[in-house]
Amino acid sequence: MKHGKKYNEKAKLVEKANLYDPNEALSLAVQTASAKFDETVEVHIRLGVDSRHADQQVRGAVVLPNGTGKTVRVAVFAKGPEADAAAAAGAEIVGAEDLVAKIQGEGFMDFDVCIAAPNMMGLVGRLGKVLGPRGLMPSPKAGTVTPDVARAVTEAKAGKIEYRLDKTNIIHCPIGKVSFGPEKLEENFTTLLDAVIKAKPAAAKGQYIKSCVLATTMGPGIKVNPNKVGSAVQA
Repeated sequence: MKHGKKYNEKAKLVEKANLYDPNEALSLAVQTASAKFDETVEVHIRLGVDSRHADQQVRGAVVLPNGTGKTVRVAVFAKGPEADAAAAAGAEIVGAEDLVAKIQGEGFMDFDVCIAAPNMMGLVGRLGKVLGPRGLMPSPKAGTVTPDVARAVTEAKAGKIEYRLDKTNIIHCPIGKVSFGPEKLEENFTTLLDAVIKAKPAAAKGQYIKSCVLATTMGPGIKVNPNKVGSAVQA
């Protein structure tokens, strides 16, 4: 893949064979951002598990202390007092049968997070084929199926992100914007890695975090030393 002049200039700052400490890697990520917009900083974590086995799944959610820098649009499936509470907490879209019909009939998908009260899941289940592939299906593990929908809305707005393995045993997550600076990005990075480490399945054997790479939206990948990630001790 060919890259532009700006990218190539910034890529020279990164030693491809080097494994950086997290603070060094994040400082480099900020330095290597070259786009005119505020680039997102993403982390890609390859785990020593096999996602084909149910007892080796890694999935959860965590609130980043400094948020993601992104305005999050929240849709909530709820009725009655729960619907009122969700709207009061700042949810942009609140509904039940009407919202299901809008998604099914009109292809409406103008939201980033989907939350549901438990008594709505029979209804929301009809949308599995639509929401599932987009990573939007509400889930108890991610805290998006909950009786306290108002709290879930507040957390989503505050920067709660979901992490989960893809088919190649890699977790991909945003941890903020370049404009945050290295210190705030490191706080978010450590919070995410601690959560992933604590979610280590009992069935996982050998080295848990195989590799970790940081990159901005338009920047080069920066390898992080897997033995230096997270404040929690890896088992």
